[in-house]
Amino acid sequence: MTETGRPKPIHQRICEDVEARIMDGSWQPGQRIPFEYELEAEYGCSRMTVNKALSLLANRGMIIRKRRAGSFVAQPQIERTVMEIQDIGTAAKAAGHDYAFEIHSMKVERLDPAEATRIDAKPRQEVLRLTCLHIVDERPHALEERLIMLDAVPRARFETFETKPPGSWLLEHVPWSEARHVIRAVAADAATARALDMPKGAPCLMLSRQTWQNQRTVTYVEITHPGDRYQFIGHFQPLKSTM
Repeated sequence: MTETGRPKPIHQRICEDVEARIMDGSWQPGQRIPFEYELEAEYGCSRMTVNKALSLLANRGMIIRKRRAGSFVAQPQIERTVMEIQDIGTAAKAAGHDYAFEIHSMKVERLDPAEATRIDAKPRQEVLRLTCLHIVDERPHALEERLIMLDAVPRARFETFETKPPGSWLLEHVPWSEARHVIRAVAADAATARALDMPKGAPCLMLSRQTWQNQRTVTYVEITHPGDRYQFIGHFQPLKSTM
């Protein structure tokens, strides 16, 4: 039902059901979802209604439609520019560095009202809160403080993150449609200084990132780098002149 108490349009129900199966891991990247005629039979609707739902899902990057072959769960995009989504481990290894990570804490809890307001989430929403230390060439490289919304990514509740850090795991398993970055200078507090092996108050670069899927927050993360060990780099070219 919608907020007005009216039944949801069938194409919206199909969208939500398919999205839920992708987000909870029931349907994996590359897996074919039911053919259009199968969805027609399941929902008792027309081919036009099914086509409308699948077109919306394709536009959101959730599925890929292939002529005659059907529709498939889209592969999450991992490699991105610095102004999009960056994977610390992938970037370090690609540059020829040794990479490791440590999970320092991980617990399920509910957001308090103040934090929920700060990240535009619902108060008391259930989240997985993690702290992860990224290590490059045997030296602390970044401290990651992350929230994963369990209503959006329910399978994260049972993930141990023993083989992949949270960011890498999310990029490989959870599709996203929108992201926002904020980069700012901060001074290391006592906990950050201990984790990154640097003096308290030393300058750091903090990247705050929030990602959404279909206007629903997937994750919020703050990644802090020592100011003297890291730099953000972007490579750009001017648009071609039309003059």
